[in-house]
Amino acid sequence: MKINFSKKLNHIPLIRLLRNQSRQQSLILFAIICSILNKLFDLAPPILIGISIDVVIREKSSWLSSYGFTSVPLQLAILAFASFIIWTAESFFEYLYALLWRNLAQRTQHNLRIEAYDHLQKLEMSFFENDSSGRLLAILNDDINQLERFLDQGANQLIQLFITVILVGGAMAWLAPGVAIFAFIPIPIILIGSITFQKRLAPKYRNVRENAGDIAARLSNNLGGILTIKSFATETWELERLSQDSHSYQLSNREAIKLSAAFIPLIRFAILFAFLAILVIGGLQAWQGDLEIGVYSFLVFITQRLLWPLTTLGHILDEYQRSMASTNRVLDLIDRPIKISSGSLRLNPRKVNGAIRFVNVDFKYDDRNNLLENFNLEISAGSTLGIVGSTGSGKSSLVKLILRLYALNSGQIELDGVPIEEFNLVDLRRAIALVSQEFYLFHGTIEENISYGNNDATIDQIKKAAKLAEASEFIGKLPQGYNTVVGERGQKLSGGQCQRIALARAILKDAPILILDEATASVDNETEAAIQRSLSKITSNRTTIVIAHRLSTIKNADRIIVMSKGSIVESGKHSSLLENKGIYSDLWNVQAGINNLN
Repeated sequence: MKINFSKKLNHIPLIRLLRNQSRQQSLILFAIICSILNKLFDLAPPILIGISIDVVIREKSSWLSSYGFTSVPLQLAILAFASFIIWTAESFFEYLYALLWRNLAQRTQHNLRIEAYDHLQKLEMSFFENDSSGRLLAILNDDINQLERFLDQGANQLIQLFITVILVGGAMAWLAPGVAIFAFIPIPIILIGSITFQKRLAPKYRNVRENAGDIAARLSNNLGGILTIKSFATETWELERLSQDSHSYQLSNREAIKLSAAFIPLIRFAILFAFLAILVIGGLQAWQGDLEIGVYSFLVFITQRLLWPLTTLGHILDEYQRSMASTNRVLDLIDRPIKISSGSLRLNPRKVNGAIRFVNVDFKYDDRNNLLENFNLEISAGSTLGIVGSTGSGKSSLVKLILRLYALNSGQIELDGVPIEEFNLVDLRRAIALVSQEFYLFHGTIEENISYGNNDATIDQIKKAAKLAEASEFIGKLPQGYNTVVGERGQKLSGGQCQRIALARAILKDAPILILDEATASVDNETEAAIQRSLSKITSNRTTIVIAHRLSTIKNADRIIVMSKGSIVESGKHSSLLENKGIYSDLWNVQAGINNLN
């Protein structure tokens, strides 16, 4: 039973959050203490009212007179001074708890966002293929902000409500148990109702957050594909699809609001019963002399302090459920296992020779058939390997496996005789410069994009890399030159210009292993020829892997392999492959024929 109870605790969002934020225990504790002290002083004025009425009515026989203060003016002066102290202390602790809870909310928001994003970056590529960027953005932004709103106010309100029930209920039971019992009758009803509403609200708010993620995913996809939308004239259709997602979000919210809105009116009726009971029954007892007037006055005032805050319970629970639904989504992301873990062996890029070896490698993408089976390949240090093959033959997969973007199913890949799993993951990737066919430019200047990941590079080094990538000429013609802002995803530049900047970025990295995955696919023939002339300098003294559909890009490679369905079907130099009259020769003849026609 203990194990089951412990497991249940581990799934409670608030417990998960407290464990995650254990480093903020001191701040949480101080915030709770200030909330409690503020509520203690907040509940004191009804006591002072009761005592002041007792002084006016009983004068020298009042409760205060028993402490030696027999003069009525003196007693009132003491009450006035006590009121000043209490109001001052209440205001002071209100300032403190507001400061502490808001700081806690901001710190928690910051810590969770950074932790979630840091963890997200460590997840394997298959995770991103199976999830949407919009949903992840919703978690990192909207869900974390939802939690911040609860910590900012809701947590303090919940604590103060609990303290009010304990202290006021205890005082009423001690002073007039026969009357106080009527104030306690609604409390179990309210608590049971709150728990029932909470259980029913939890799945509804979980559905709300899922629908919010769907909207974010739709918007992210549409904004990223706005060119496709415009070119296919599907604006109306996309608007309709977004409208449907938004309507689903509206409906899920409507269901949650319908339930939460009904809670407060039901509580108010329960409170009304208790207040009327105290007012009538307590008044009759005071009229008959069975209850002191001061005590009766205290009960009337304090009953509102006890019961009226319970009307906020519905709102607090509403905020709590919203925030806990968001908390679960954030912590589920943080707790997701990392399939590709870093090795402990440090790797100095300057000491890497660059010999790469695939040994009996088996690999497949999730929910697909095997792509590589018992795959073997050796790439000599400092050599240039060209890879060609049809789409889906496994060319780019080799690159992703070398970078450890995916985990092997079996076998191993070695770098200079050491399995790459043993290397520190960051060191391994720093030793490899990749120019992918899916090039990506960040919103910023050309200079910033070329020097990305190499912030210490000088402008001369940046210009040299741009020249080798055949990018310096078009950059020089831009109004702001290297300070030209490329726009999000480089949308202010042509595809060929973006690809040349991505190539310059890889050249500037100066890694011992260079991988060009269709690096010239978006450039024209003239630019490709110019880049070819630079490749001899670019590939000098480093291991280079070039994946290309244009065979002219790899004809000077030390070795060329032809891949088909995850296997190497041909291997050799350009000249020997042409003599074999195989797949490579056929591809070359086709491309040469196209060139002749042109």
